[in-house]
Amino acid sequence: MEIAFHAKIRKACESTIEAIRKLGPERAKLLQRRLGDLIAADSLEDMRNIQQARCHELKGNLAGQLAVDLKHPYRLVFEVADDPIPKMPSGGLDWKNVRSIRILEVTDYHGY
Repeated sequence: MEIAFHAKIRKACESTIEAIRKLGPERAKLLQRRLGDLIAADSLEDMRNIQQARCHELKGNLAGQLAVDLKHPYRLVFEVADDPIPKMPSGGLDWKNVRSIRILEVTDYHGY
């Protein structure tokens, strides 16, 4: 899968030292693991087969974004970067045809 990064998270995603400094060693390790999973995926559908990642669409004011688990309560949040966004005939996201994402942040969005 093709991955782009929002400027505020790019350094942490590209540098283990920066990830450890910003997120701590445990979350940094999980961030690197999830990034590896995303890079290796042919499409977003592949992430559904990685049970520990628990890739899911977000709702409410975060609708249009997705997340994978790091260490509870933190998530790696991203959005589909394909243009146009692949949709099913029913209107939902076509996970099998998502080939490009943009990483937005690592956060605990449960307090939003």
